[in-house]
Amino acid sequence: MQMTFHRKLPIPQEVKAEFPLTERMEMIKAQRDESIKAVFDGHLDKFLLIIGPCSADHSEPVLEYISRLRRIQEQVSDKIIIIPRIYTNKPRTTGQGYKGMLHQPDPEAKPDMYKGIVAIRELHLAALRDYDFSCADEMLYPENYRYLSDLLSYVAVGARSVENQQHRLTASGIEVPVGMKNPTGGDLSVMMNSIVAAQASHTFLYRGWEVTSAGNSYAHAILRGYIDFTGRSTSNYHYEDLLRVEELYEKSNLVNPSIIVDTNHNNSGKKYLEQIRIAKDIVHSRRQNPDIKRLVKGLMIESYLEDGAQGIGEHVFGKSITDPCLGWEKTEQLILDLADKL
Repeated sequence: MQMTFHRKLPIPQEVKAEFPLTERMEMIKAQRDESIKAVFDGHLDKFLLIIGPCSADHSEPVLEYISRLRRIQEQVSDKIIIIPRIYTNKPRTTGQGYKGMLHQPDPEAKPDMYKGIVAIRELHLAALRDYDFSCADEMLYPENYRYLSDLLSYVAVGARSVENQQHRLTASGIEVPVGMKNPTGGDLSVMMNSIVAAQASHTFLYRGWEVTSAGNSYAHAILRGYIDFTGRSTSNYHYEDLLRVEELYEKSNLVNPSIIVDTNHNNSGKKYLEQIRIAKDIVHSRRQNPDIKRLVKGLMIESYLEDGAQGIGEHVFGKSITDPCLGWEKTEQLILDLADKL
């Protein structure tokens, strides 16, 4: 095997024991989990905003961003539940370059997986301890999920992972809502099949154990746009697209039919400012059709302190080093505008 084995890393149970939650943090997490699940099963009429940086690159600006989200959450709490994005595994499409905080807690230093594990756990702990936010992360590596499993209230499976059997089976054993994105080629049947798999029980191999999952009744669809056969970025958030997914849900035996709309990626053509218009368009569609209102539970938005993106090494505080994001002023106004229209 052409690999260099550097060191054996601690198992999740050991890391959790070293960096534990307090009783208060466990209580807040449980309350948020209950509320978020109630949105997905239709018992709570609130709107979800899964919002934050494309990639959580440095702890300080991420926590500054989350502190601002906390202030605005108090203003819109009657209508919106904010779930901050703390995405700690960020692959580039080719797999080259910066891979996120898990690999490089310092984006300008060499990879250090142990420091990365500690850094991502400490960041999620700080969000919950200091700002009462249990957050969202992308499950890029299914075996790493347990390092954060007691902290996350939402998990996303990406467009390039949604066909992978290990992701589907692991999602079936996760206790919080898991969003399955449509694949980059746009085939909605792939996304729906992944939800079917995630909602079912399975016996499989996980972290060296034979395990049986309970099935995740909160697994659901994320629409993020796609690349068509000509290589053109194509959106799938429009009124007719939402009705199409509703039809697919009606033909399935799935429970809690739900959609989260990703306002960036191929829905925006990676034109990050388009997220504002797209978000408002989704809310308008919900207001026009009660079936869409029941189906669309929220939005996924890429946002940070500063507009746009920068290169690694430019050192602009709170500006994305991966995909461009909405800056804070635009984000704050968008959240308030959405709350007014819900």
